[in-house]
Amino acid sequence: MAEPEGTEFQRKMTFSFFAALFIAGLVIYWTWGVLYDTWYPFDRGNIGIYTVYVPLIAFGVIGMLLYRKRPVKK
Repeated sequence: MAEPEGTEFQRKMTFSFFAALFIAGLVIYWTWGVLYDTWYPFDRGNIGIYTVYVPLIAFGVIGMLLYRKRPVKK
């Protein structure tokens, strides 16, 4: 079955969105670590930032895996 011509563009845009989520999670973690001089998120005072960057990174990775380029069938 032929795919509509817009699907490749939509896949690339969705992949870019999930990549942006992943990068945002890494930037938030890195910025938090530099500003507050702590890299251990499981400390009682740091649990709030953990609930922000872990979902960003997780959704980013899962989304990128789901929307990666499909293998070409021969």
